[in-house]
Amino acid sequence: MTFEDLNLIDPLLDALDDEGYDTPTDIQARIIPALLEGRDCLGCAQTGTGKTAAFALPILQHLVAGPERTGRRQIRALILSPTRE
Repeated sequence: MTFEDLNLIDPLLDALDDEGYDTPTDIQARIIPALLEGRDCLGCAQTGTGKTAAFALPILQHLVAGPERTGRRQIRALILSPTRE
């Protein structure tokens, strides 16, 4: 599986390629498709397995898609992060 198989947009694929990433980790392969569908997810994995990218890439893709025009500013992402693992 590659990041292209996850249906990420070209700017994200280009950035991943520029950084030398071509194969998603297990958590990335499992979480990215669900998040791109708009589902809520909770992911647990060891340090260094790519959890940040697993959640950040779909968030960036949704933000690039543009804001929903409802007349009011909407919360588009909520990120909760522990201070220590």
